[in-house]
Amino acid sequence: MSSDFEGYEQDFSVLTAEITNRIGKVPKLLGDEKKQMVSNVEKQLEEARELLEQMELEVREIPPQSRGMYSSRMRSYKQEMEKLEADFKRSRIAYSDEVRNELLGDDGNSSEIQRAHLLDNTERLERSSRRLEAGYQIAVETEQIGQDILENLSNDREKIQRARERLRETDANLGKSSRILTGMLRR
Repeated sequence: MSSDFEGYEQDFSVLTAEITNRIGKVPKLLGDEKKQMVSNVEKQLEEARELLEQMELEVREIPPQSRGMYSSRMRSYKQEMEKLEADFKRSRIAYSDEVRNELLGDDGNSSEIQRAHLLDNTERLERSSRRLEAGYQIAVETEQIGQDILENLSNDREKIQRARERLRETDANLGKSSRILTGMLRR
């Protein structure tokens, strides 16, 4: 099972390297080449999302005691994916600004400030989303730990009840033995 996960990891790292390379090329290309590159990157990002989903399914199949290591690796891969998507979004914004400027003949000076504000707000939203997701993950992990503890407590309770019952039986047997010995001593 972990070999499947490692295979997906390898595919994911190769794919993200290609995506990073292509994202860097987007602003330098012109016309149809740029459109084609944007389309290719979108397809590769979708492919990377699917790989992440496959990896998540593999992690769910791993026994809970060794799942922690894989879960932390998944979190870093998700963060890497979010960074790639943000970088792609920025390169697309630059691309769409260039197309708009070509069509309108606008130099874009007035929109630079607005664009910077929008990028800042987008980054804040993404950070907040990541924090919320991390909080949700912690809640899920805490719930799982709580369920495990409750199960252990239930097992311990059963053991204690069985021991108490055996103690009662032993006490009753000791009482009978004491009465028999007392009767024997009187005779």
